[in-house]
Amino acid sequence: MSPHEQGPVTATAGATGVDPGGTALVFPGMGPVPFTDVAKFMVVHPVARRLVAAADEVLGYPLVQRYRESSSDYSEAAQVAFLVNCLALAEWSVETLGIDPAVVVGPSFGQRAAAVHSGALSFADGVRLTARLARLLDDYFATEHREVVTRSFVRVPGEQLDSILVGLTADGIWHEVSCYLDDDFFMVSLPQSQVDRLDREVRGAGGLPLYTMRPPMHCAAFAGLRERAGREVLSTLRFADPRMPLIEDHDGAPVATAEQVRGMLLDHIVRPLHWPRVVAALRARGVTRVCVAGQDSLFGRVGTTTRALEVVAVTPRLAMAPRRRTVPA
Repeated sequence: MSPHEQGPVTATAGATGVDPGGTALVFPGMGPVPFTDVAKFMVVHPVARRLVAAADEVLGYPLVQRYRESSSDYSEAAQVAFLVNCLALAEWSVETLGIDPAVVVGPSFGQRAAAVHSGALSFADGVRLTARLARLLDDYFATEHREVVTRSFVRVPGEQLDSILVGLTADGIWHEVSCYLDDDFFMVSLPQSQVDRLDREVRGAGGLPLYTMRPPMHCAAFAGLRERAGREVLSTLRFADPRMPLIEDHDGAPVATAEQVRGMLLDHIVRPLHWPRVVAALRARGVTRVCVAGQDSLFGRVGTTTRALEVVAVTPRLAMAPRRRTVPA
């Protein structure tokens, strides 16, 4: 049976020589991950291979094959693969690196892995949640908010962003801030037709537009999606109280009950991610180090994180690297 069916695996410093005090386990939000970057990990690494096999049973199809054949960065198979790989890396980091987290957080998509690792969801239900939400997103955005995208950009301080958004409001252009990632790094959702205007104003403020995400994310306007997710997806799953400290991704508040976990997973559809608040909450808990379990180009790299915390990046490459063995005297 997978350790995720039993709850998180723990390790002690005495077994590895690693001091685990003040460490947070972070499951990153999902970005595009080419199949070739993780294929070997999924089919060779013993922890990943076991979890892939368990996911295959839940899904009723071979995850690795479906992922390889995917044409979208956010296909159902790609999303499940990201979940599986993050959980496998977290389990490996506990068993091999001696990571013993004092708290767990999963910004955006990472909430799903955080819920599983904390014991609030079984591994099987985490896979079901991810697959069913992927299908629901495709169905919902095929007819609703079809023109909305989420645009990311950096090097625009908050006060300059406020000025840009005031201008959009004055011209009657709908928009919402979906992610606060750093002091000058944001994601804004708005109509696709207005992306060029936003980019011009971002560049005029000395900023750099990055990429466009579709489907969009974290908007109060998606209340209909939240309602459907609760009724059609989360109502079919069994939640439990977390067996380790878990916090929200929009304010760092503790999530201590099964119902709060359910609410967290629904609220991230309609509430913006606020990573600086999460980092502040971690620091207030005495956290000095974060272990980021998964392919991450963002949460372990932004200044909000690196200025405040030591970062241990746990990636498929690290897990696949040969490790020195101590030979008994």
